[in-house]
Amino acid sequence: MPDLHYSSPAVTISAKKEKQPLWKSYKQTMIPRRKHNASSGSLPPPDDKHASNDYILSEGAPGEGWRAALRRRLNRKTLHKRVPITAWLPQYNAEKALGDLIAGVTVGLTVIPQSLAYSNIAGLPPQHGLYGSFLGCFIYIVLGGCRAVPAGPTAIASLLTWQVAGGVVEKAVLLNFLTGLVELLMGVLGLGFLVNFVSGPVSSGFTSAVALMIATSQVKDLFAISVTGSTFLQQWISIFRNLHGAALWDPVLGFSCIALLLGLRKIGMIKLGATCEGGPSTRQKVANKCLWLLATCRNAIVVVATGSLGAWFVAAYGASPVRLMGSIPSGVPAPQLPPFSYVRADNSTADFLEMVSELGSGVLVIPLIVLLEDIAICKAFSDGRTIDATQEMIALGVVNVGNSFMQAYPGGGSLARSVVSNGSGVKTTLNGIYTGAMVILALQFFTQYFEFIPKAALAAVIISAILFMVEYDVIKPMWRAKKLDLVPGVGTFVLCLTLPLELGILTGVVVNIIFILYHAARPKLSVELLKTEGGVEYLMITPDRCLMFPSVEYVRRLVNKCAADGAVPVVLECTHIYSADYTAAKSIEQLTADFHARRQPLYFYNVKPSVCSIFEAVAKPEHFVVFYEDEELDRLLAADGRAPPDKPPPLP
Repeated sequence: MPDLHYSSPAVTISAKKEKQPLWKSYKQTMIPRRKHNASSGSLPPPDDKHASNDYILSEGAPGEGWRAALRRRLNRKTLHKRVPITAWLPQYNAEKALGDLIAGVTVGLTVIPQSLAYSNIAGLPPQHGLYGSFLGCFIYIVLGGCRAVPAGPTAIASLLTWQVAGGVVEKAVLLNFLTGLVELLMGVLGLGFLVNFVSGPVSSGFTSAVALMIATSQVKDLFAISVTGSTFLQQWISIFRNLHGAALWDPVLGFSCIALLLGLRKIGMIKLGATCEGGPSTRQKVANKCLWLLATCRNAIVVVATGSLGAWFVAAYGASPVRLMGSIPSGVPAPQLPPFSYVRADNSTADFLEMVSELGSGVLVIPLIVLLEDIAICKAFSDGRTIDATQEMIALGVVNVGNSFMQAYPGGGSLARSVVSNGSGVKTTLNGIYTGAMVILALQFFTQYFEFIPKAALAAVIISAILFMVEYDVIKPMWRAKKLDLVPGVGTFVLCLTLPLELGILTGVVVNIIFILYHAARPKLSVELLKTEGGVEYLMITPDRCLMFPSVEYVRRLVNKCAADGAVPVVLECTHIYSADYTAAKSIEQLTADFHARRQPLYFYNVKPSVCSIFEAVAKPEHFVVFYEDEELDRLLAADGRAPPDKPPPLP
């Protein structure tokens, strides 16, 4: 007859309904005690209480010096891991160079209009978006681990920069410098696990809220009105108040550009000859590639076309019917230290500490979000390879620190650019050299033409891309899988729309951690009524996880309830208890004292050596009895005067 397991909630309910000792409800399920062996997790009696940690940490020999340890770490494998270019550069060939050239140029055509638009989201002059789009590409070639990640400004980082820096250039540049230092420090200290605290539901809720906020921030340029407020609700209240002053031609141009961009995006999805038996012909393949290229360069096409239209209006009529970007400084900026002070609007000077105080939690939130976005992109385009999150942190840290010397604001990996890069046949991170070169050429020779680009066209570029960031498609599978996950997801979404973004996601993470702690504080117990080989009945109680301070009182209460009336001995199966703390040890001491007071035997089976040493440090030795072999239980019960006598065999 198979073992029957009862979870702890069922145990509690049965106690309330039947009004009898819980162990009696398991009478009908008595089975002989099953044997435990190495495959089931049993451990032999340990010679060393700390032996269980031997396979986790391997410390060097006592006499080993720091030079030997340094030689062991500074080898070719470490070099390839921390400077990835050294691993793939020796195998670089003409085929890879061609793929990188095509991908780099294609991404360059995408990143230039995107950078101009993203700087508008950040509330900064448009050139600062371009300033962060070339040096990072060069640095990522050497340190980056994913070939499809062109480092530069992103929509999410731009919106967070606007909320944290408030459109002040000096604060945005210093924020970039501090963001890079935090990312670099996280990589050096191996703190990549912090990113894992942002769960899938929280990330989806945050991304969807950011998409709506970015689209909302572009309404002012789409209708040529002024909008105030830092949250979603505040901005929409301001939009409705000022909508009566909207211009005529800006929304006409903006919505026309949105329709054109969405149409070109749809054209890129057309696959000629896909249903043919022999596959597409050569002409169809060429046509498909041309359609894809047309869709990929749609942002550049719209920006160039509307910019030409704006220049024609200015040349022909002396003014444009739509608002233009205005003058942009030409040339590559000279490297300089990030600003550690700035002059406020009231002519007072803020020093470094005051600037950091004004940046607030954004100094920690922005690095986490940038890393989360970048690592998700790396996993999506890894082709099954393992992603080294630590190396990505180091690479992005150096990228942002370097970009801060070029007067740029925080950035990272962009999904839109990664899709373009991957679709262009990128082979290595060397494609960044062509993307960076195109941005430098644009800064050096074409900024005089950027001033004629209509703001409504850039708003259309952003809105048409942001629409697809709303992750509404995750609601249905989340509902089917685990409805409780909707709570942190929807909660983060709502909070990010009503509060500043950094507070919204931090609250979502806290709610998620509370769920994790509650789950850890309520372990399940399986309860079985078994027999020893000598025919003595006993109650086997098995917790399904480790004992830490949030759960110990709950486990102690349930064990006492299951063993009510003290009619049978109790064995606590500790196979799944792989760690414990002082609070757990104190609770075990109280539990053994409870059983001793009512003269009921309590034994601990298969305790890990490291856990046993913690329990023994607190519990009384005569009360804390541990065994590792099934045969020992009969001997312990026979020697214990509190154990019930064996039942006589039935009369014939």
